[in-house]
Amino acid sequence: MIPANNIALKSWLPYSEDSDFPVQNIPFGIFQTSDKSPRLCTRIGDTVIDLLELAEAGLFRHLSVEIEVFEEPFLNKFMALGKKSTNAVRNQLSSLFALDQDSSLSGDADLQKVAFHQISEVEMLLPVKVGDYTDFYSSREHATNIGTMFRDPENALLPNWLHLPVGYHGRASSIVVSGTNFHRPKGQMMPADAKAPVYGPCKLMDFELEMGFVIGQPSELGSSISTEEAEDHIFGLCLFNDWSARDIQKWEYVPLGPFLGKSFASSISPWIVTLEALDHFRISGPEQTNPETLPYLKYSGNKRYDIKLEVLIQPEGGEETSISKSNFQYMYWNMCQQLAHHTVNGCNVNAGDMCASGTISGPTPESYGSMLELSWKGTKPLKLKDGSERKFLQDHDTLILRGYGEKDGVRIGFGEVTGKVLPAK
Repeated sequence: MIPANNIALKSWLPYSEDSDFPVQNIPFGIFQTSDKSPRLCTRIGDTVIDLLELAEAGLFRHLSVEIEVFEEPFLNKFMALGKKSTNAVRNQLSSLFALDQDSSLSGDADLQKVAFHQISEVEMLLPVKVGDYTDFYSSREHATNIGTMFRDPENALLPNWLHLPVGYHGRASSIVVSGTNFHRPKGQMMPADAKAPVYGPCKLMDFELEMGFVIGQPSELGSSISTEEAEDHIFGLCLFNDWSARDIQKWEYVPLGPFLGKSFASSISPWIVTLEALDHFRISGPEQTNPETLPYLKYSGNKRYDIKLEVLIQPEGGEETSISKSNFQYMYWNMCQQLAHHTVNGCNVNAGDMCASGTISGPTPESYGSMLELSWKGTKPLKLKDGSERKFLQDHDTLILRGYGEKDGVRIGFGEVTGKVLPAK
């Protein structure tokens, strides 16, 4: 914990260019300590701020938000309050931590002492209770690469791909927070030279670089969310790693899609960055005129985001090696289109539901978002700093995703999401 007498807002609020969590960010998460139960928090620099302590001190009293919301073990009830309330809390926090003015918090050393924690001294928890999870397949470059590898390169995209955001319903129970390690999955595989499937640990362990978005405002069964309404329902974004067992996936996915090859683990970062914090990084999307999208998928405005992404591998006891630098802007279908398509048949969504973008790959090899692409099915091994090579992930490898937006001196970060591959049980 930061000593109260050493806290001066202008000294601990980070405004350096490389800070991932400046006061403009105000992300939301859930933390606990040895003497504090799980509750809501935000983060500025390396300081985690206990929102329950601020609420009990009356700093949100005028917002008509019940104190009990801040002592929940997940963000679900907070997000379900709706944008009017959650943005009011975020704006109040921005005001409390503003550099150019004093606030009731800046002069309250006792409150600072109980509300401020160093990030290294808290445990960050899964931020949302995920009820349902949907994974999309919305990077044209990624879909083209996969189609080129496994089908006719002249017809890499399947006939439906440019007409709708392809997706599948994943497994919510195995979504875990950053830092959670998992065992290499086992299942059936069909080796290239085999006449019958074999059973055993996955040999082609992979990651998928993705962004996740979280539903804050629910919808009713039978109703549809339009592209113009979608942002009212999307609370915020996080980093997302959809671990993939490629050999298990290849054997099982026809005709119904991924199952055991995906459901063993998906990792998310502990911080949910609100859409409002990312307004500065909005950019225009690709032309969708050949073929032209159907009316329910048309949208107006800038719905893509310039979020820089990086993937690193760290062998056991070794240094990190950067293997990919990509960007969230490499998406053909944006989040509003994904949610509109998801609900066009009347499917309802609930607070805490999570959708993932699908693997994010750019136009060049160094911007690909999976080992399958980076090593091109294992034919082009990646060399790490320690001299070892990787076609796919090995046991005890730690995979790290990092992401941030940076423009005009403003940097909004997502932190990182990590996970280690342990040997199969």
